[in-house]
Amino acid sequence: MNNIIRVFLFLFFINVFSQEIELNDTLDVFMLEEVKVSTIRAKSTDPVTHTNINKEDLKSRNLGQDIPILLNYLPGVVTTSDAGAGIGYTGIRVRGSDASRVNVTLNGIPFNDSESQGTFWVNLPDFASSVESIQLQRGVGTSTNGSGAFGASLNILTDAVQDDPFSSYSSSIGSFNTLRNTLKFSTGLLSDHFELSGRLSKISSDGYIDRASSNLKSYFLQGAFKDKNTLIKAIVFGGHEITYQSWYGIEDLSNRTYNPAGEIYDQNGNLSGFYDKQEDNYRQDHYQVHWNEKINLLWSTSLGLNYTYGRGYYEEYNDSGSDTNFAYLGLKPLELGGQTISETENVTRKWLDNDYYVITLSANYLKNKTRLDFGMLFSRYIGDHFGSLIWAQNAGDILPRSRFYENQGDKREINLFAKIEQPITKKLTSFIDIQYRKVKYDVNGQIAGPIIFNVNSNYDFFNPKAGITYQASSNQQFYFSYSKAQREPSRSDFENGNPKPEILNDYELGWRINKNQFYVYSNIYLMAYKDQLALTGALDEVGTPIRENIGESSRFGIEIEAKFNFLEKWSFQPNIAISKNTNKDFYFKRDGILTYLGDTNLSYSPELVIGNALTYRPSDNLNISFLTKIIGDQYMSNIDSENSKLDSYSVSDLNVSYELNPTLGLKTITLNLLVNNILDKKYISNGYFYTYEDNWTNPDNIKTIEGTGYYPQAGINFILGLTIDF
Repeated sequence: MNNIIRVFLFLFFINVFSQEIELNDTLDVFMLEEVKVSTIRAKSTDPVTHTNINKEDLKSRNLGQDIPILLNYLPGVVTTSDAGAGIGYTGIRVRGSDASRVNVTLNGIPFNDSESQGTFWVNLPDFASSVESIQLQRGVGTSTNGSGAFGASLNILTDAVQDDPFSSYSSSIGSFNTLRNTLKFSTGLLSDHFELSGRLSKISSDGYIDRASSNLKSYFLQGAFKDKNTLIKAIVFGGHEITYQSWYGIEDLSNRTYNPAGEIYDQNGNLSGFYDKQEDNYRQDHYQVHWNEKINLLWSTSLGLNYTYGRGYYEEYNDSGSDTNFAYLGLKPLELGGQTISETENVTRKWLDNDYYVITLSANYLKNKTRLDFGMLFSRYIGDHFGSLIWAQNAGDILPRSRFYENQGDKREINLFAKIEQPITKKLTSFIDIQYRKVKYDVNGQIAGPIIFNVNSNYDFFNPKAGITYQASSNQQFYFSYSKAQREPSRSDFENGNPKPEILNDYELGWRINKNQFYVYSNIYLMAYKDQLALTGALDEVGTPIRENIGESSRFGIEIEAKFNFLEKWSFQPNIAISKNTNKDFYFKRDGILTYLGDTNLSYSPELVIGNALTYRPSDNLNISFLTKIIGDQYMSNIDSENSKLDSYSVSDLNVSYELNPTLGLKTITLNLLVNNILDKKYISNGYFYTYEDNWTNPDNIKTIEGTGYYPQAGINFILGLTIDF
């Protein structure tokens, strides 16, 4: 990693000559609307590596794709789409950490699923249209970002209260029969105190992959009361998604769009068609109340209440494998014509009906430059999991829609936190952030098989963070921090073994410089794991990535993001992330023999991630951006198998935005064009890798068999959008 250190030192010596412009701190000028932001977000003076994104940054590219795709060009970020076009199931990795380690909050309320710890953006289609701002914290997040984040924290703030009334209509059309329609409105402040605003959206797309269709509906409704010292918001939002599944990927790249989901074979083993309901059908509704109160010049408080209700199923046709066995379905063998039948073609629905309750309380103290934030979070999640058999070719006298497994997950969490920022000298500021989490997770019942599945786990985690910030000049800042994070395993981890909690020690050394025409933010990090639950590359029967504890591992890297304005109308916004991601002293059982592999590469962790936006603004109403993303080679396994390597790729997008000022009572008309993968590159952003022991072909000579699957992404494609503001 000598090159990493050289790059950092090079930038240091270049920028020590920069002088005398105040650091922009957009978070310090928030009005009452953002009283709680000081609690849930990092400030520009905090020793936390972060990037801020506002609604204007998202506006020109917000044409129906999910939030992960819109954040694709941020430092250290890698995104993917099961359907290949950014609509439907999408994912995000930060510093090589998967989505279950990217801790997401919506207005300070955790969004990650309590059991899987993942984020399913398909449940909130077009949510970017109701977002005011986003902050991405890389590394261990602050204590108020839910469970200990091992890769990053994504803090999302929804629409602010609008003083003036408005309404707008947006429509987008694009490749793969993509269509999006969105209506938004706000009453503005009524009687100087009340506002009602909302959004309705509908998105449909066939997807790049065969039959990977999406039918997505969502809504957002906000009522607010505001006066000099009080802001109360009641927010309701949610979505309903129906997506034809494509999580199987493909193993044969000769047909990049082939989707094996729902395959139906005749008696001779020939493909005869596809099941037309191989799909997710899921609804999720969120109910939030936020009360922000300014007590006096020194103190403010914040109360948050949340209830989330989710329900839906995955419908699947099964004509081979364990899913067709009577034992799997909980059926007794059937006698027909003197023969015993023990398997049958069938259609099943795997249901999830869940409730999620959250209470957050915080108090904020600010005097001079001393800042104290403290509070708590309590949450409870109840998830009913059950499978129903809705059709079977041979099922005897079973009742229609009979359940063949049923279990309930119950997870409770108490999170106590305190943060203090205290000046030591005029230039040196200390930062201390502590979090205590108590987690109780229980599961009782059966999973398909039928297999008894019981979990009774209790965890007590103390996660401290400490750091210092040195203000070298009005435009130059250095920081260092140490953070510890501990986290419980997910539900699927328990299903696939007896996992241990993960431990992470995170060290961040950063340098920020901000002048009139440019800024440069750079940092070096070391993330040292113990018992990390790393992706093996394999998937379980419902497409969930399988993880296992791997002992010690680490991530060491440098990240640089910058923006340069030049020639008045041009801007250049590059970022680069270089890292070394290592499993230490790794063992693997190959050909029946436990083999020492030494140090290997962590799965799904490219050593090089580059992003760039080149923007030309010839006039106030025309904006042209050329965006590029480069991802280095990465392994889908932890064993450095060449079969598991995803090749590096480069992809570029063209984004054009043009704003008109019409008459006839209209405020503005905006045209947006997004051409994805404008160079028509064939690339693969994600996949899976698995191994198994062949001990039956030749019992005396066990062989390890490797297999792979891939998620090809679309070639050149476009989305054209029109927005009318009234």
